[in-house]
Amino acid sequence: MVNYQCDAIYDIKKTEVDYLVIPETGQKYQATIYSPIPKRDETSSLFPILLDVHGGAWQGGSRFDGEYMDKSLAASGVLVAAVDFRIAPEDPYPAQVQDVNYALRWWKSACGNYGGDPTTLGALGLSSGGHTLMLNVLKPNDPIYSHHSLDSEYDASVVYSIGSSAVLDSHARYLYAKKIGRTNLIEGSLGYFHDEETMREGNPQLVLERGEHESLPSTLLIHGAADAAVPNAIPEKYALTYSDAGGNIELRMFEGMHHNFAREPLPESHQAIEMIKNFISENIA
Repeated sequence: MVNYQCDAIYDIKKTEVDYLVIPETGQKYQATIYSPIPKRDETSSLFPILLDVHGGAWQGGSRFDGEYMDKSLAASGVLVAAVDFRIAPEDPYPAQVQDVNYALRWWKSACGNYGGDPTTLGALGLSSGGHTLMLNVLKPNDPIYSHHSLDSEYDASVVYSIGSSAVLDSHARYLYAKKIGRTNLIEGSLGYFHDEETMREGNPQLVLERGEHESLPSTLLIHGAADAAVPNAIPEKYALTYSDAGGNIELRMFEGMHHNFAREPLPESHQAIEMIKNFISENIA
């Protein structure tokens, strides 16, 4: 039984585990688990679970990037796992999509060891992590994305998804970066996708437009209206297309806020996190 009260306050415990080993190389990747500590009268309760997918232009970042958000959510009674995964240029598309697909299945399988309910899985993607997450949200059983085997009954589907400053159209973002001369964004895109054709292939916006999606879970998008890395037109178009395809989606714009603002201790971040808590509560009720 899950009884999530988004205004609750818990002490939390932080645990590090190896969750993924790449068979070809033996490389190990870790997850950080933020566990609410059950209160004495909650011994029979399970916590809802969430997977955090970090950003970093597909070739940087770490599982600790969203720690401010993860700790805040865990303190409200959400069992959170933040994961590392392969990054470019050493491992181009679709490597990290495959790793996150595995992470979603792994977390459903492992969460019971920490007091979590696998039927409540939601996921949060930051920046390029939002791109990686949304491809799995839309196509959780894609044979390319589910490449890593796992002895588990679970697939990579989620109950809900959250994108924070998410790169929802990888090709449009590349064209935008070229237009404004953002060398780091251009190099990040080319380092991961290699060419524009692949940017269009692994593209949540175009997956929707091509009708390739198999799943449309309830989705919340958090975006700073002054985001210089992901122009507002990208989440606005994605929200419209997602809704037209039959999905329930909400876009919340924060005036004056920059890229990835929600992972910093700002008043607006607190507002965004409260929105996320209420969104989780509504979707696991």
